[in-house]
Amino acid sequence: MNKKDKFVITINRQFGTGGHEIGVALAERLGVKLLDKQVLKAMAMYFGVSEDAIAKLEARNESWQDDFTQFYQGYMSQNEYRADGNEITSQQLFDAQAKIIRKIAAEESCVVIGRCAFDIFRDHPNALKIFVHSPDDVRIRRIVEKYGLSDGDAKMMLVDNDLSRELYTKTFTGQDRYDARNYDLTLNVARFGVNGAVDYIMRLIE
Repeated sequence: MNKKDKFVITINRQFGTGGHEIGVALAERLGVKLLDKQVLKAMAMYFGVSEDAIAKLEARNESWQDDFTQFYQGYMSQNEYRADGNEITSQQLFDAQAKIIRKIAAEESCVVIGRCAFDIFRDHPNALKIFVHSPDDVRIRRIVEKYGLSDGDAKMMLVDNDLSRELYTKTFTGQDRYDARNYDLTLNVARFGVNGAVDYIMRLIE
């Protein structure tokens, strides 16, 4: 990746690894846009609905307490979601999101967290695609500390989020999110910590 030209860094991550914090820190250090809330705002304008409505549509994974089987069946059936009287399918939402992300990236350098960006920018000439992971016990400990949950509830939350992200990725890209061939770098955060991971990635970029 050449940071002298417009570039894109995509971060796909396992739940509970601190991948979002890594993306935020990278964007700050590089002085580029983090594609997060901007995407929600742009999609709301695209569909003519409120940002809250889009946020609810985008929240694919049910809360971890819910029955995952029910979620799986509803998700696979590609149910339509209703927002402010307009019906928007999950495929339309994904396509609009990809279009918006590509448009922003064409105008300026950016860091994109999640959103299947590794696939959206698979042919981008100046992209760095990263996958952040760590062992389950490390992730569970982080979830316990962040959300104040018991170990058992943290494990349930981890399993639900892992399954929903795998399903989301497979549904809209046909790719396996754990396939290392989809990335330029896979990083075990347990070996570095969030700050150490950011330092390591910055050294690679430099």
